Amino acid sequence: MPLCVKQWGDDADIIVEIHSLLGTNSAIQFAKAIEKYRIFLYEEPIHPLNSDNMQKVSRSTTIPIATGERSYTRWGYRELLEKQSIAVAQPDLCLCGGITEGKKICDYANIYDTTVQVHVCGGPVSTVAALHMETAIPNFIIHEHHTNAMKASIRELCTHDYQPENGYYVAPEQPGLGQD
Repeated sequence: MPLCVKQWGDDADIIVEIHSLLGTNSAIQFAKAIEKYRIFLYEEPIHPLNSDNMQKVSRSTTIPIATGERSYTRWGYRELLEKQSIAVAQPDLCLCGGITEGKKICDYANIYDTTVQVHVCGGPVSTVAALHMETAIPNFIIHEHHTNAMKASIRELCTHDYQPENGYYVAPEQPGLGQD
């Protein structure tokens, strides 16, 4: 962490992705060790299906907990939201049932004052779907720009190449998703 802060400065938003590889106690210990670095999000420190343990981790740290890329429907978020175990919901529109189910998840999260970062790990179609979702919800917090989106072979798959400019995206205005 000190190298990240040194490289990008104190103003960088650092997201620590664990991908559920820790147990509850290890996740709590690691969170305590990195709190001093002003971490923006602690992503999926433990598996999201155990909402009680996610709540333990969440209540043991000041770092906002994010999860959801492996929660495939609004029912997968229910306990996490009702127990306020997470600060950020991360529905993946390609895995959660599409735009309609994703919007329901985002609306449900908003009821619990939970922000949303749509999980984007796919190509140009998932990127543009996420951009549309993010413009339609009041609880959007940050857009994920995965390394897959920067690969030339992926960028060439569609007509439009939506990439951030000066740290920001411009949402498509074409009909439909705005991607061919």
